Amino acid sequence: MSDKKPHAVLIPYPVQGHINPLLKLAKLLHLRGFHITYVNTEYNHKRLLKSRGPNAFDGFTDFSFETIPDGLTPTDGDGDVSQDIYALCKSIRKNFLQPFRELLARLNDSATSGLVPPVTCIVSDIGMSFTIQASEELSIPSVFFSPSNACTFLTFIHFSTLLDKGLIPLKDESYLTNGYLDTKVDCIPGLQNFRLKDLPDFIRITDTNDSMVEFIVEAAGRAHKASAFIFNTSSELEKDVMNVLSSTFPNICGIGPLSSLLSQSPHNHLASLSTNLWKEDNKCLGWLESKEPRSVVYVNFGSMTVMTAEKLLEFAWGLANSKQPFLWIIRPDLVIGGSVVLSSEFVNEISDRGLIAGWCPQEQVLNHPSIGGFLTHCGWNSTTESISAGVPMLCWPFFADQPANCRYICNTWEIGMEIDTNVKRDEVENLVNELMEGEKGKKMWKKIIEMKTKAEEDTRPGGCSYMNLEKVIKEVLLKQNQT
Repeated sequence: MSDKKPHAVLIPYPVQGHINPLLKLAKLLHLRGFHITYVNTEYNHKRLLKSRGPNAFDGFTDFSFETIPDGLTPTDGDGDVSQDIYALCKSIRKNFLQPFRELLARLNDSATSGLVPPVTCIVSDIGMSFTIQASEELSIPSVFFSPSNACTFLTFIHFSTLLDKGLIPLKDESYLTNGYLDTKVDCIPGLQNFRLKDLPDFIRITDTNDSMVEFIVEAAGRAHKASAFIFNTSSELEKDVMNVLSSTFPNICGIGPLSSLLSQSPHNHLASLSTNLWKEDNKCLGWLESKEPRSVVYVNFGSMTVMTAEKLLEFAWGLANSKQPFLWIIRPDLVIGGSVVLSSEFVNEISDRGLIAGWCPQEQVLNHPSIGGFLTHCGWNSTTESISAGVPMLCWPFFADQPANCRYICNTWEIGMEIDTNVKRDEVENLVNELMEGEKGKKMWKKIIEMKTKAEEDTRPGGCSYMNLEKVIKEVLLKQNQT
């Protein structure tokens, strides 16, 4: 094996919504000749083997999976649920650097016996910013990757601005519900017509010593040390924000949407390689085959959203009363503190037009001709996948960057409509019908098809996202190999 083959080690923040987009980037690098080592936590790797099968990751040439411990006690997760984000963030700061260093040393030992090429670069999630230290120790380039929108990072670096202006911290918990969050934010350049409630929700703190904020501010503070910083976005999707960021961080660029970039890549022999932590229910694809074009509402609240049993029922009856066909993904841990119980009355009502499944291959579903709309929590992966598939959205943001994504979808791009936080079945019914049959729904279809076309242009050879990825590969990731 030639020592000249570049070897990239990729490590995502250890939750589903971060693992999937970084895997897409790993596939893109592999298609361009890189040897890939993809690093999950032991906890998540066990879940992957359970959902994908014990041999799911064997036999891929120059693409291997490694693990490091997450430093949490087994009681912090019962084996098939998303772990507590606060516990993870604390452990990442305290426990991850040493086992990651040891893994890199082990890989480089294997290189001396010719088993793999030596590690030439690290690509890590921005949430795993400790990797900067490891790359400096080895004198190799390190690239940060953000699976969230660029607006989130812009908010991170303006955290002190919000403090200086007295917009945060909130005086007390009542400020979450008394209308204060409707306050306009005009102190962050690049954000037009944003209110406090539209910013990533980690800023809604009553205590400036919040451990999540410390974690985020620390990661953002290390961004300038990275050799490059890439986002799953494009100058088209977030023009103003990307302009502002690139004036401060010359090493920043958008290479998204990754879905469009990967779907246009020839010879994708890694298509079968998937990192869904829940077992996929493929029968939904067969069910979609029996439905008319653009007739089905796809409902999925992502991997982290949880809700009360009452809210679940409001969604359920809103969907049922709309009389539209729907495919609804309900994770085992979607309802807070209990299991999902849907009445036999509901099951009978929807039997001819509704299908409920535990998890699914989302991009295949979104790209199916029978899908006419997407009821979503507005995670950035779901948002960009919906744009790449040309499917308009109904938005019910839950946390993190989702309020900002919702603002873009409904106000900036006008390809979606928002459902009130205190969800009511009548509103769900009316919005579902507007999305599928109304005038506003037709306008949104027209707009999202234009955005889909633009995303395809940006990610094919010659397009700006495509060129940005090529530039990062050539000028940063392959730097070691050219000496």
